[in-house]
Amino acid sequence: MSKKMPKFKTDKELEEFLEKDLSEYITPENFKPVTFEFEPKEKVVNLRMSTALFDRIKNAAEKKKIPYQRYIRQTLETSVQG
Repeated sequence: MSKKMPKFKTDKELEEFLEKDLSEYITPENFKPVTFEFEPKEKVVNLRMSTALFDRIKNAAEKKKIPYQRYIRQTLETSVQG
């Protein structure tokens, strides 16, 4: 079983931690997929939506720890993929 990464208050704490053996922390359970957005964003879309829907979108984005506009874009991309 892997250990959870601790939270650091200072850069010095992080540097000291990185000098230790990290084999107990580097396991598949501690990794999650990351997507990179390479294509330039050339088009702007203006949407009207209810406050309730907007709040749900922002909450869902916060759970994923990403900005809400990226969450909307990723959701649209997933929806139209074949």
